[in-house]
Amino acid sequence: MLYNLKSLKEAQVSGKTVLLRADLDVPIENSQILDDSRLNSWFPTLEYLLGNGAKIIIVGHLGRPNGADKNLTLLPVANWIATKLKAQIVEEKIGDFDGWKITDSVSLIENIRFYKEEEENDQEFARKLAQLGTIFVNDAFATAHRSHASTEGIAHFIPSYAGLRVLQEVEVLSRVLESPDRPLGVVIGGAKIETKLPLVEKMHSLADYVMVGGEIAENDKVLLKVQHEKVSDRKSVLLVADLNQSRQDITAKSAENFLQLLADAKTIVWNGPMGKIEDPDFQNGTLTLAEGIINIRAYSILGGGDTIGFLRSKTLLDKFSFVSVGGGAMLEFLSGDRLPGLTVLEQK
Repeated sequence: MLYNLKSLKEAQVSGKTVLLRADLDVPIENSQILDDSRLNSWFPTLEYLLGNGAKIIIVGHLGRPNGADKNLTLLPVANWIATKLKAQIVEEKIGDFDGWKITDSVSLIENIRFYKEEEENDQEFARKLAQLGTIFVNDAFATAHRSHASTEGIAHFIPSYAGLRVLQEVEVLSRVLESPDRPLGVVIGGAKIETKLPLVEKMHSLADYVMVGGEIAENDKVLLKVQHEKVSDRKSVLLVADLNQSRQDITAKSAENFLQLLADAKTIVWNGPMGKIEDPDFQNGTLTLAEGIINIRAYSILGGGDTIGFLRSKTLLDKFSFVSVGGGAMLEFLSGDRLPGLTVLEQK
């Protein structure tokens, strides 16, 4: 695999205090969590730690606050964890940090991004966090591409390990880059060419088929094709979708062409919607593609928060083989970038 990570299961956690970096960045409206899939992704790691006699302090962030922001409090997440553990939360100080005691063995620190030192990866701040525990476990794959105090800095001060979900993400995505069942088809959508182009570039010489839809297909069609021609060892077929008259979705013909190309694929990776899916009038391309991929006998990997949320609302999500919680981390991983939150967890 691309990373030789130290597994949580190698750690002796009984009687130890474990700092668990978890992915807590979930959509919340009126104090209600709208989608708890990211929370569920790391919960098996919490259960493993509890089952092996550890005390756990959970660390994570919500949104992009500028200082302490009551609208981005982790209180709803604390209540979610408490419900799962059949407990009641109590406010408490965890070292110098505000937070909540959930059970005698589980506590949660308030939104770590309330402190500017977090995103600065301030080493003294990371040291202060590390002093709260004796072991660090990172199970927040979605932040693995961030070099922050709670994702990278802390691992320089105490023994550090990868959580169960991080290990699974790395295993699945490494297989795409190293030994995918072929043909390998990659579908890329969305609007931000700056985040998607590195993946397109990587896949020109790795995938068998690269298909691009969404806003980037319209705005960057020439760029994509010119860049494709520049790749000397390219092996992929590049297909860029046409947009319909509204310019807000791919055409039915393009969706059909994508599926025809994918029909014999053994591995399919998809990140990003084909149209403006928040508008019911422009969901057809994404929905057609999803239903088509589900009916292809391939190992299907899905990523990207917008796409995942949309397909969950259509009750299609569980029909994909693997749903990455990564978003940007998935894109950077598949683009071949080294992720700081993973590198620091490797066997020395």
